[in-house]
Amino acid sequence: MVSKITKKPKPSPAKTRNLRRHKKTPISKTASVVVASINKSIYTCHRRLVKIFSKLVRIATPKNKSSKKKGYKVLRKYDNDNNVVSVRRSLFQENSIPLPPLKAPDLKTVVLDLDETLVHSVLANGLPPPGGYDFVVRPLLDGERVTFYVVKRPFVDEFLEFLSVNGFEIVVFTAGIEEYAALVLEKLDKKGVISHKLYRASCKECDGRFVKDLSGLGRDLKRAVIVDDNPNSYSLQPENAIPIRPFVDDFGDVELKKLMDGFFKRCDEFDDLKDAVKSYVSESVKLIDEGVLGDSKDSNYQALIEV
Repeated sequence: MVSKITKKPKPSPAKTRNLRRHKKTPISKTASVVVASINKSIYTCHRRLVKIFSKLVRIATPKNKSSKKKGYKVLRKYDNDNNVVSVRRSLFQENSIPLPPLKAPDLKTVVLDLDETLVHSVLANGLPPPGGYDFVVRPLLDGERVTFYVVKRPFVDEFLEFLSVNGFEIVVFTAGIEEYAALVLEKLDKKGVISHKLYRASCKECDGRFVKDLSGLGRDLKRAVIVDDNPNSYSLQPENAIPIRPFVDDFGDVELKKLMDGFFKRCDEFDDLKDAVKSYVSESVKLIDEGVLGDSKDSNYQALIEV
């Protein structure tokens, strides 16, 4: 018996292509879907971010060119570069606040330290009070009422009176905290000759030390000097500084009298007080190399008075 052999017809080329298309693996198909989804998500996120930033720009940009209506203040221009520097400092340093304008244009400014320059304070730690103390103050420090015995430096009353009647603006600038220093100045300045009082909050802190920056006071430094027993205090303007020996308990001290006679009675001879300081220091005052700290400075409360 002879079997009949039949040949299967060859599929057409179009049908072959369709078969190949349907034979793709499921993995390839899934990958294509994932990539397409990621691309769509990226495009959507990009559009949303563009919209968000566009809204932020519109919100932050004033619609009106008039800045006064929006609460802004137009700064005036300064011709002097020194004034520009002082304005820049006052904008970016909170503790650099200029003093009110001078009452008279011809006044010279004398910046005085308080502790160990005009007075000396002793903490009452259960021991008998020091002999010859002038008054007592009891500031509230760290929630506790603390007692200090205060000794005035010889000639301090005469010194302040002399400066007041001879055309000097008196500014007391102390690194002590206001709670303590304000009470001392209230007792010391009975006649009200001190024009301005500045405390620790007005100091700059440099390397852990409190510095008194005269450039932030709004005064012409050619007509300003500082008297201080601590060289760290005037390290930014040493050419304006008159060093003075620290006062503790020497009742024969005549430093303030020497200042009256040797410097302040003669400083009118100089157009620039920095030249007067240079002349006075070279002639009659030895520069202070380091401050003197008494035993009472070891107390935590004493550290709140002055550093």
